[in-house]
Amino acid sequence: MSARGRSLSPVPPLPGTTVLYVHFHPAVGEETYDGLLALLTEVTPVVEALPPDAALMDVRGAVRYFAHDPAELAGLVRVRALARYGADCTVGIAGNPMLARMAAHDGPPGAVRTLPDDPGAVAAFLARKPAAALYGVGPATARTLCAYGLDSIGRIAAAPLPALQRILGAAAGSRVHERARGIDPTPVTPGERARSMGAEHRFGGDELDDGHRRRALLTLADGLGARLREGEQVARGLTLTVRYADGSSTTRTRSFAEPTAHTPVLTATAYALHAALGLQRARVRAVALRAEGLGGAGPGAYQLTFDPADDKARRVEAAVDRARARFGVGAVGPAAALDVA
Repeated sequence: MSARGRSLSPVPPLPGTTVLYVHFHPAVGEETYDGLLALLTEVTPVVEALPPDAALMDVRGAVRYFAHDPAELAGLVRVRALARYGADCTVGIAGNPMLARMAAHDGPPGAVRTLPDDPGAVAAFLARKPAAALYGVGPATARTLCAYGLDSIGRIAAAPLPALQRILGAAAGSRVHERARGIDPTPVTPGERARSMGAEHRFGGDELDDGHRRRALLTLADGLGARLREGEQVARGLTLTVRYADGSSTTRTRSFAEPTAHTPVLTATAYALHAALGLQRARVRAVALRAEGLGGAGPGAYQLTFDPADDKARRVEAAVDRARARFGVGAVGPAAALDVA
């Protein structure tokens, strides 16, 4: 028997290198992103969406079905994405999602990079990278580790687990200990993508000023809130992505106590996510906010309170929405955000 005219004779990939991390660029819109996800499912049904511009693929079955190794499948994805949507992509291939993601970011965009599933190769790949390059380690955690001399992934991997747990806490220490050794048991989980809405602000250069970044977040949160209310939608959570001068990024998500489209809640959450990263000296190139888990607002979309300040804020918000509907989105907005938009 054959599949699509090709022999089913096995093509031996590098052992275990069956997870692909695909990062699309330049930035794509939501409709284009949905089309790109559909393109990936032509190769394998095991596709996990990572909005707004990435996805994970498990191609174990596709390797056997198409008689192509993972690198060849990655090349096919790149050609189809460029031909159909004008979007290039960088693909990392490895034995687990974390390593595939790090392989994709190990160099300039627009390539297929394979990390063999060999303990020696994985250790060598990770050892030379700084602590902040380890997936899930933000700037604040990296500074804490560096303060103890653990400034590279190789040194973190060599540190005793009890020492890491004393420095970072039991759960975080165990997680960093595993990841520094290239261990990531997280599976690629397919499923329908939760609807979302996002916006990004790119700075003119390396932005070091905390206040300027906060004003950018205020602008983004205000715009997201207005778009949500205009579409009669609410969000169940908010994701902040910070992109740095070296091409890396940090993403954090927080769920709301209840679905909301209220700008002060979006803004406060964005500020809290930003503050938790501890970006005192980080060279930031862009910040992005994404409202996650969208749903219809409907009646009774928020819990009534006895707080007069909250009631006043919602009345002001409604008046601003009416002014924008009549005179345009630029008619009124937060004063602190005027120099950022």
